[in-house]
Order: sequence, then C-alpha cells, then structure tokens
Amino acid sequence: MNSVWQQFTLSDLRLYQWRSASYLYRLVGLLQSWRSSSFLLQWSEPIGALLVALVFALAPFTSNALVGVLLAACGAFWLLLTLSDDLRSSPELTRFITPIHLLVLLYWGISLVATALSEVKVDAAKGLMKLTLYLLFFALMSRVLRSQKLRSWIIGVFLHVSLIVSVYGIRQYIFGVEELATWTDPTSESAGVTRVFSYLGNPNLLAGYLLPAVLLSLGAIFAWQRWLPKALAVTMFVVNSFCLIVTYSRGGWIGFVISLFLFLVMLVFWYSFQLPPRWRIWAMPSLLGICVAAIALAVIFVPPVRVRVASMFAGREDSSNNFRINVWSAVLDMIRDRPILGIGPGNNAFNKIYPRFQRPRFTALSAYSIFLEVAVETGIIGFTCFLWLLVVTFNLGVQQLKRLREAFNPQGFWLMAAISAIAGMLGHGFVDTVWYRPEVSTLWWLMVALIASYYLPPQADRLISDSEE
Repeated sequence: MNSVWQQFTLSDLRLYQWRSASYLYRLVGLLQSWRSSSFLLQWSEPIGALLVALVFALAPFTSNALVGVLLAACGAFWLLLTLSDDLRSSPELTRFITPIHLLVLLYWGISLVATALSEVKVDAAKGLMKLTLYLLFFALMSRVLRSQKLRSWIIGVFLHVSLIVSVYGIRQYIFGVEELATWTDPTSESAGVTRVFSYLGNPNLLAGYLLPAVLLSLGAIFAWQRWLPKALAVTMFVVNSFCLIVTYSRGGWIGFVISLFLFLVMLVFWYSFQLPPRWRIWAMPSLLGICVAAIALAVIFVPPVRVRVASMFAGREDSSNNFRINVWSAVLDMIRDRPILGIGPGNNAFNKIYPRFQRPRFTALSAYSIFLEVAVETGIIGFTCFLWLLVVTFNLGVQQLKRLREAFNPQGFWLMAAISAIAGMLGHGFVDTVWYRPEVSTLWWLMVALIASYYLPPQADRLISDSEE
C-alpha cells in the first residue's frame, strides 16, 4: 500500500531517467556559452527575485494589464535562464524539476487540448495565454525561492504591501466608505454593515488576497529570529486578520478558519516532541476544543458575525446564496454538455457559453466555485489532474515539513504557512472564484512555489546529480 501511495504521489520518482530520454530537456543549456560571458546574468537569481517582487508590490494598486506585462517579463526571464543553464558546473539545478512541475505541465497540456477542441477557440486561446503566464511565473518563483535569503526577502515585500492594503481597509471600516456595488442582501440584518474593500474594489477579492498574508505573517512570527521583526510580524498578523474579518466575506471566513486551524495543527506537530508524553496525547484534542470554543463565542457574542454565519445556512432565502445556487445549476448543465475536456480555459470562453445555460436573470462571469470552474473549463480529465496536483502538493509539503522538523529548521514555518494558505484558499474558492483574479492567482502560485522550492530529489537522483559534476 505504501508503494502504491508513493507511486501515486510521485514521491519516489527518478527524474534523471526522464531527463536522459527527453528531447525537450535537451534544450536546457542551449545558450550556456553565451551566459558564461554575460555580466548581467551573473546576478540571475536576484534579478528574478526582483521581477517577482515587482508583481506583488504592484498587483493591488495597478491594472491587470500591467500585471500581465510583468508576468510576461517573468516568463521570458525564466525561459532565458533555463536555456542558458549549465547543468554540469551547477548540478543542483537538476532539482528545479519537481513532481509538482510535472503535474503542472500535464494540466497545461490538457488545457491546450481543451483549447484546440473548444467551440470558441479564440476565446479559449486567450484563457490559455493567461494560464501560461501564471505557470511560467510559478516556474520562476519555485526556482528563485530555493534561496533562503531571496525567499525571506520576497515574502517580506509581500507582507509589507499587504500591511498597506490592510491599513487602508481598516481606515474604511473606521470612517466608512461608499460601496461600489451591492455585496449584501438589502433585506437582511447585515444590510447596513460596512464591508471594506481597500484598493481591490471588492470585499471578497480583498479577503482572498489577505488570506495568504495572514498565514505568512503568522509564519513570520516563528521564522524571523530577532525580536523587532517578530514584533512587526505580530502587528502584520493582527492587522491583516482584522481587515480580513471586516470584509464580512463568508468564503473568506471559511478559508480563514480552515487555514488557521491547519496551521495550529502543524504547529502542535512541530513542537510535540518537546512536550511531556502525557501532554502529547491531549495536545490535538485540546487544540480542537479551543478552536471550537473560540468560533462559538464569536458567533454568540458578536452580532454581525452571528448574522453572516446564519446566512450561510439560509439556503435560497439569502439572495447571495440563491444567486450562487442558480449559477451552479447552470454550470453543472455546462459540464454535462461537454464532460470530457470542457469548454476551454478562461473567462472569455465561459462568457460565450454560459448564456446558453443560464437561468433567467442570473447572469454570471464565472462558476463561483474553483472546482466547478476547473471542471467546466477542462472537463473530467482536467479536474482529475487538478485533484492529483493538490494531492501531490500537499504530500510533498508534509514530507519536507517532517524533514525540516527533524533538523528544527525555522524555514519550516514558511512551509506551514504555504500549506495552510493553500487549504484556506481552496475553502474560500469552494464558493467563489476570486482565485482567478491576478491579485489572488499570483499568490496561489506563490504558495505552490514555496512548497516546490523545498523539494529534495530521492537519493538516486542526488547521486546522479553528483556524478554529473
């Protein structure tokens, strides 16, 4: 059984066997003679980190078009680095390909086929281009983040930017702000509640953006070693958490609870060997009890929270719930119509096909669920690959967390944050699709790249790499 699980999660994959037989991999190093004479590419990793940091520094404040240009620059730079790598003088570069990369490539291939077979090929091709930019961005990040210094620097840039976003959101909460759209049922008890949106223009989008910031700032409390940075991390965690809460995004709250609970579970696991044997038995049950009690107290004693939580179970009586249920029903019909490879990737393809299936008066720009969105875009085949990617990602994260725990390496706290953030973003994405907006999608791939950056190949792979030196 263990062998079957290792094969399914690609845990024991010998990538050197694929490298030796791959024509595509032979392109790596094609420009290595030019790179050896280039002064600029001697600083390739810091330059890559700078491009990545620019994306996170500008994404909340600028247009999607500019973010797209930056993503294209990141993709072009990754391609340049890959074609100019010298694998013989730098055998550690062979670790840049992980099981996650293979499944990401597989999903891209499925999306390519779905685009070719789509009835709206031009619109699907636009979606495929956006997906390609995100995946190239992931490839560059997973490479750059292998450096501990660059990893901490990129995370620090994002956390400082998220702090600015959160402070402005809290200012809206204190002084009030005119809503740009109707985000709550005007007939509900929460109709007069101020839902902050900061620079992002939408409270649900802001909640999706802040979710990784909350987890990374929580991880920074433990990963940053000096007291002043720790104090800054505590401030970031409190401010980001409060701003996320006052978005009153129910999907954001779901992701917030899931991610915090998972982080605390891993934190107990991390420190459990330091606890007395009797306390280890009660550590997890105590944690579960405390979390349940905290949620119950918030629901009972904080009226806005109680109203918003109650609306989750109101069914069609809540207008937002009713809207989503009608959209989901139409999307399920779309999936039944093209179940194998879907309609093709991207919101443009969705907007062309959805009107044929929509319920009267329930127009939508997306499926309002990332799982349904993946299924409608790439069919059962793409959805299965997506689930496989999630399993492999979580498995790789847990494996590397165990390794770092044995060495008590504080870099493991970034890994905890990434795993928890992914789980929380999936929880939020179960009922919303802010995951597809650049401000959030870039953060999703940052979390996946963080996990991939910790990858160490099996022993046989490392031996092969050493022999190539």
